[in-house]
Amino acid sequence: MDLTQGTEKEKIDRSKKMMLWFGIASLIMGFAGWTSAYIVSSSRKDWDQSIDLPSLFYVSTGVIILSSLVYFLAKKATQQNKSQLTTLLLITTLVMGIAFIFLQTEGFNQMMVDGNFLTGSVSNPKASFIYVIAGVHIIHVIAGLISLLVVLFNQLKGKYNSEEYLGISLGETFWHFLGLLWVYLILFMTFVK
Repeated sequence: MDLTQGTEKEKIDRSKKMMLWFGIASLIMGFAGWTSAYIVSSSRKDWDQSIDLPSLFYVSTGVIILSSLVYFLAKKATQQNKSQLTTLLLITTLVMGIAFIFLQTEGFNQMMVDGNFLTGSVSNPKASFIYVIAGVHIIHVIAGLISLLVVLFNQLKGKYNSEEYLGISLGETFWHFLGLLWVYLILFMTFVK
């Protein structure tokens, strides 16, 4: 397909999709770097293999997976011109995204109660990596929530319908990526001791 062909709108839509995929690729490279550093650092003598992830991290995993399904259903509702259902599902996704962040921060509290800190004389490299990797992911979930708020605002303005739903589609793709990224990260940190 020649990317220079088509209407002006088609060209703009293609460029938006391409920008999203470039952004996702750069995020993959960043998290690949952090997880590689985690692996390399795990051979250190002061690496505490006994540190387990907080149980709330696993609960939050279920929440982000479910929120991804809800976002998918929101796009399907848009494709069927079910505007009220789309709005309800987008709001539900937003609430679940906020719940994910809340659960993650409570997971950090669990870690501190267990004596695992990000920095300081009693910190451990493994705990520090868990904080950094999960924390950077939370920052990206916040970006996902901001994009979701933009989608919700446009939905409330009546911008989307069965013929025009690129914004919802792009937001959904980014949200799915964040969910899949977290599933990868939690599996990685669970099994790479």
